[in-house]
Amino acid sequence: MSDAKSTTAETESPPGISWRVKLVVAVLILVAIAVVLVTNRWLTERFTETTRNRAELRLALYSGNMISELQRTSVVPLLLAGDPVLTEGLRSGNYSATSQRLIKVQSEIGVASIMLMDREGRVVGATNRNLLGINHRTAPFYVEALRANDTVFTAAPRETGGYDFTYSRAVITDGRPSGVIAVAVDLMKYERAWAGFQETVLVTDSEGTIIMATNPQWRGMPLSQALTPPEVNSALGRAIQATTDWAQHPPDAYLQGQAVMRTEARVPFRGWRIVTFTAYDSVRERVNGVLALEIMGFAILLALTFYLLSRRAWSQSLSFQRESAELRLLNARLQREIAEREKVQKDLAVAELTLAQSSKLAALGEMSAAVSHELNQPLAAMKTYLAGARLLLQRKRPEEALSSFQRIDDLIERMGAITRQLKSYARKGGEAFEPVDLRQAVSSALSMMEPTLKSRMVKVTRALPRQPVMVMADRIRLEQVIINLLRNAVDATKDRPAPQIDLILSQGETAVLSVRDNGLGIKDLDNLFEPFYTTKKPGEGVGLGLAISSGIMGELGGRLTARNAEGGGAVFEMQLPLISPETTTHQAAE
Repeated sequence: MSDAKSTTAETESPPGISWRVKLVVAVLILVAIAVVLVTNRWLTERFTETTRNRAELRLALYSGNMISELQRTSVVPLLLAGDPVLTEGLRSGNYSATSQRLIKVQSEIGVASIMLMDREGRVVGATNRNLLGINHRTAPFYVEALRANDTVFTAAPRETGGYDFTYSRAVITDGRPSGVIAVAVDLMKYERAWAGFQETVLVTDSEGTIIMATNPQWRGMPLSQALTPPEVNSALGRAIQATTDWAQHPPDAYLQGQAVMRTEARVPFRGWRIVTFTAYDSVRERVNGVLALEIMGFAILLALTFYLLSRRAWSQSLSFQRESAELRLLNARLQREIAEREKVQKDLAVAELTLAQSSKLAALGEMSAAVSHELNQPLAAMKTYLAGARLLLQRKRPEEALSSFQRIDDLIERMGAITRQLKSYARKGGEAFEPVDLRQAVSSALSMMEPTLKSRMVKVTRALPRQPVMVMADRIRLEQVIINLLRNAVDATKDRPAPQIDLILSQGETAVLSVRDNGLGIKDLDNLFEPFYTTKKPGEGVGLGLAISSGIMGELGGRLTARNAEGGGAVFEMQLPLISPETTTHQAAE
């Protein structure tokens, strides 16, 4: 009887998985699905906002480049309308020197092309001699220039596609119009530059007509017509599109059937607007990278759970002496685990590639923010000088206006130099070193900051020695450091009723320039010169100014320090090694 019971016990089937284990597995799967869905929604919104902010920064750069080109070219007809060589040629009918004069002006200013037409509209002087003799009597830029007493701007469509942008002005001799000077604006170079990026860029005029676009087929079309999505004929295509729109936020627009993000900004010129369309691919790649990591983690956790369950089943199989059957079951489970692990490794490789691409996009956004930070002050100074020049021209004082244009030209040169210097934080080594009088560097920096200082009503006191304070440095980069310190001092005193900045220059073993303000002081001196550390509100600064300035001072052989003053406020000190008068004389002789 006992033998029969023993045999019966040996032949009983092992108990199945308990309901508690099944519940834990089901809860784990539900949690994984919920976490993936919530993470997908949250990361999509966050990365979309980041991509939109970067697109807005690029729009500001694109618009600024176009406005700079238009403003630089707009003054050329006014300058040439009173040129004695051109007016004498139109008066006497001798045009032998007009083309040579225009070519010289083009090489000095750098405009696209210049044409001089006589009273009948015939080209009598041009930087492109192939255009001589062509008649533009009915051209809009010629007709409107004769009717107006000022410089006029025209945008005429080409027969081959695109638009010709021209500034023209009538040349007055003996009290009447004797010809027209026309200067072409080469805005198509920006269109060609935009074509090298992944995003789509277009510019519309005040009537909504596309005048510039990376897609040549859109030129001359209304914006609404260009954005009309193609009709989806198949039912499957309509179902896929409806499912996509339900699964994510509705896209801003569709371009050739692809959902894109639309970013728009106003160009401060004749009602123009600039629009960019960025694909959501970069956002999806970054989101999918994080989701892949989450799925991989849940897969490993689930694999560990099944592994523990398999160990428990294997122990039960030993107790019931069914080794062979349980070994085959374990072998099958191990095969499934191997397949799962191979899949996890493939997902990990895809995640690594996605994270690398995301890092590149993050670096591009940081560089765009650095460019905006470094060029903000020259752009503000240029706006002030342009307003003054416009007022002087209205008051018929062109000689004084020319000095403002010269300052603007210097600022443009400075902006180009600053752009070339933006890599100074990641690169070591100096470039154009020369003897520099530190007093002149301070005066030049104060001249550039003058509009900001006056608008904020900041009192500036200077204590400079009478004799030169000579250092060996790159003049532009040295002025860049002083401007960054002045800008930080202005920001630190914006809430003060009587803001004040003190500049003290002294020399002993080294040259020391102290910049002191009466602000609230510095809270965290340890992290002050770290890149991207800032106490300003979002949108007011990116924390690169002091980091770049400290790197520049290191390359110049000096150092930049900061401390809090006893009476309140912050003090920044620039220390640079002095050079002897003999060294300065020797450098000048060379």
